[in-house]
Amino acid sequence: MQSSPSLGHGALRHLMPCLALACLAAALPAAAQQVYRIVGPDGKVTFSDRPAPSAQQQAAPAAQAVAGASDSNAGLPYALRQIASRFPVTLYSSSDCTPCDSARQLLQSRGIPYAERLVQTEADAAALNKLSGQTGLPFATIGKQFLTGFSSSEWTQYLDAAGYPASSQLPAQYKRPPAQPLTTPKPAAPAASAPAAAPTAEEQANRRAPIPAPAPGARTSDNPAGLSF
Repeated sequence: MQSSPSLGHGALRHLMPCLALACLAAALPAAAQQVYRIVGPDGKVTFSDRPAPSAQQQAAPAAQAVAGASDSNAGLPYALRQIASRFPVTLYSSSDCTPCDSARQLLQSRGIPYAERLVQTEADAAALNKLSGQTGLPFATIGKQFLTGFSSSEWTQYLDAAGYPASSQLPAQYKRPPAQPLTTPKPAAPAASAPAAAPTAEEQANRRAPIPAPAPGARTSDNPAGLSF
């Protein structure tokens, strides 16, 4: 029986660089990953880290993270912090918006570390339209993925695909950043100064015309002879 050939030292030397490169590639962080929702011809929905060949429009630009969110994420558990860093969640909402309340409740019930932007003014609406191409609320971003309108099942699918835990893992001391306006309000213009009030009758009476100086040589009570020097 012939024994199987063994690798010599020369072959091992050639394989070592390849193995090292493979290990390095496996260890690289997937910081640029994003989740794509792909609907097949049969209507089946799947999630992947690669866009469908005929659906490149699904790769939407990432929304800007809210200032202060990264600071609040510093105290998160390592695994949750990594997910929040790769797929940050931002909720765009407004007051008196029942679907916005439902979206917020879903995120909080799962312990999602999200940031919230308020759409309250015309400038906010214009900024939202520039970002998402529409003005409907609620609107959310999970990494580079856009979610328009609220659907509990759809939002849950995206959160699951991003790797967020199904139940809250937030530490007890976690403080969620407060909601901020989508745009910075412009400073109010200074109020115009009020016109000066008209003088009262008493003020007018007190404003006497100056007494003209007497002409040289004129007789006055102080100079009855009218002498001049």
